[in-house]
Amino acid sequence: MSVITLLWPALALSILLVFIHALFGLEIIKRGVIFTDLAIGQVAAVGTALSIAFFGGAYQQLLTLLFALAAALAITLASHKIKQIEAFIGLLYALGISSMMLILAQSSEGMELFNKLSAADILFSTQEDVVQALWLYGVIALVMFALYPRLSGLYKELLFFGTLALTVTSSVQNAGVLVVFALLVAPAYAALVQKRFKPLYFAWIFGTLNILIALAISYLFDLPTGYTMIFILVLNALLTVVFLSFKNL
Repeated sequence: MSVITLLWPALALSILLVFIHALFGLEIIKRGVIFTDLAIGQVAAVGTALSIAFFGGAYQQLLTLLFALAAALAITLASHKIKQIEAFIGLLYALGISSMMLILAQSSEGMELFNKLSAADILFSTQEDVVQALWLYGVIALVMFALYPRLSGLYKELLFFGTLALTVTSSVQNAGVLVVFALLVAPAYAALVQKRFKPLYFAWIFGTLNILIALAISYLFDLPTGYTMIFILVLNALLTVVFLSFKNL
């Protein structure tokens, strides 16, 4: 089996992940709710953990989606009624990660499952994973480009956080909570600091290049793929932000 045959599903899925998460990441940073995606992803992972620990992996997508939607709804309503929303989101994240640890503590493979939910090994992605992601992210992108700009108020908020929950539900299972956070924040942060290109285009290119580098490093040096992706994305985003910030002084 050639390297290309082995890696193409991971490459294709990674590019799709960059595409959809850059779209949401720019909006999240502009709103100033950076940890929203991390909280939703972590609560979604609770649903996955419940499925694995108590149902032998059954109902995994349903439980993950229900928990993600519950977190998205809570954040949507809280953003309209509660002050210091970032504190609320941070506590929701803490509740999610502690719940997941308590659930997986009953499993003999608890820490292995925890690591998988935090940063999955995307190198083992299949063609079916790519097709499902292409369909789901394509529909979500169409909604965000065509319908989202036409709404306002609570309906706009519900659509944003609802589609984010759908995205995170899929992404957590494919890549893990921390990889999702890095994909959402790192390319978007670097894109908003630079001024030469449209932020969305820059985020797409930046994210894609760094993901490809991370996959190559992970494969060549036999390193954990998820954590390699996080490291490369975050490191290069920080270097880019620092360089551009000092350059503009």
